[in-house]
Amino acid sequence: MQNYTEIFTFQTSDSISIVNLDPLMQQAIASSGIEDGFVIVSSRHTTTAITINEYEERLLQDIRAWLSKLAPQDANYLHNDIHLRDCPPDEPENAHSHLMAMLLGSSETIPLKNGEPMIGQWQSVMLFDLDGPRERTVNIQVIGE
Repeated sequence: MQNYTEIFTFQTSDSISIVNLDPLMQQAIASSGIEDGFVIVSSRHTTTAITINEYEERLLQDIRAWLSKLAPQDANYLHNDIHLRDCPPDEPENAHSHLMAMLLGSSETIPLKNGEPMIGQWQSVMLFDLDGPRERTVNIQVIGE
């Protein structure tokens, strides 16, 4: 069994940015030389998420609005009491971002067959930056033969 990992770093642009990771996943698969196994896509941040869904602009707008309703930025969160926590003074008030990330999850595992990820026609693997804009890092690991 072989194991290949790539780490990708990029800058997001909005408070809730959604990045299609399919091209990076395809790049890692091709570089790995692995044909059959699986691909693990994981986030390295507590205020980002990895999920599979349709990468369609109007749906992405709906998802942003839905997440913002579930965890509104202006709600009263204990995590945002920066003066009561042991953290840097420039720490952002981002409890809402942590809560949104918990809803979506931090990784996805996709089966790989004949060098192709086994996802549906309308499915894309996406990174949600829920506390942007920031520099973000994603691990893509390919395991198999």
